[in-house]
Amino acid sequence: MIEVRVFATLRQGREKITMLSPEGISCAGDILDRMRIPPAEVSILLVNGFHQKPEAPVKDGDIVALFPPVGGG
Repeated sequence: MIEVRVFATLRQGREKITMLSPEGISCAGDILDRMRIPPAEVSILLVNGFHQKPEAPVKDGDIVALFPPVGGG
């Protein structure tokens, strides 16, 4: 299973942690598609704690974290 953790506004209508079957998932972008998250809404994408792009490969046992753009003052 691939563990997907979503944060802040990306959690709206989603669980904080989702376990996905790796079948049909070869890259992080496939996870965004499966979870119906537009890539433009993801500012930080981590695979096993390392910054990656949606094209980054993912495999069974990986942990993917997704963060939206963060603003503040």
